[in-house]
Amino acid sequence: MSRNPIIRHKFTADPTVLEHNGTVYLFTGHDEPPEGTDDYVMKDWLCFTSTELEAWRELPSPLKATDFAWASGDAYASKVIAHGGAYYWFVAVSHRDIPGKAIGVARAPSPGGPWQDAIGAPLITGDMLPQLHNEKENLDPTVFTDDDGKSYICWGHQVCHFAQLNVTFTGLNSEIRTIDLPQFMEGSHLYKKNSWYYLMYGYGQPEQIAYAMSRSIHGPWEFRGIVCGPAYNSETNRPATLDFMGKSWLFYHNGALPGGGSHRRSVCVGELEYLPDGTIKPFNMP
Repeated sequence: MSRNPIIRHKFTADPTVLEHNGTVYLFTGHDEPPEGTDDYVMKDWLCFTSTELEAWRELPSPLKATDFAWASGDAYASKVIAHGGAYYWFVAVSHRDIPGKAIGVARAPSPGGPWQDAIGAPLITGDMLPQLHNEKENLDPTVFTDDDGKSYICWGHQVCHFAQLNVTFTGLNSEIRTIDLPQFMEGSHLYKKNSWYYLMYGYGQPEQIAYAMSRSIHGPWEFRGIVCGPAYNSETNRPATLDFMGKSWLFYHNGALPGGGSHRRSVCVGELEYLPDGTIKPFNMP
């Protein structure tokens, strides 16, 4: 395994990852605050590929926040998923007119692109929530398609929201409800393994990665503890998981590169292990 952080020439954050025909596609946020600025500056997303999780090749920047005509900017954490013979990229951005951030969807024929706004409008806006608790509430979407073909989206900042998507990913097919999780901050990641549903998320501040488990996508969710402690030199974290080469992997970010920190983060990866009862073995961030 290559040394962490795995991307060393740019600051990267908030990984989402999938495998296609033996190639791993790693999509990340892109931290680029100018010198002297200690704040989030994120305008686009990046994509890297690898066939062995060792060497990573950067593709041209595939998507930026303003590719969504209704967005004013701010490229927050995202999720890429294969669905119905195409690929969908769910992103969080700032809306030009509506408070509470917004979630958009881009579509492409392959994970390498080209990507285009799939709807021409946001999928989720702040005024769709039962109650807007904070202006960053529509952050960090994660999407999962169950064995029966139904797809679900989970997202939020300080409040964890959940809804079913319609079959074309152009709207919701249920009401928006909340999932009660201890010290939920953001960074949700929803997946299934060996008949268990897992919901990882950023826990507390500085954020650890915690998780809950359920036998149903609709819950109830049982909190099962901490996957790993706070990332080095970063107040946030965002998990992504991948089964590849016969092992399970956890992607995350820290602030370990020279000049790095909470607003200049870097994606890392390590092996994730499960115990016989389905719980996750505590992860030591390599």
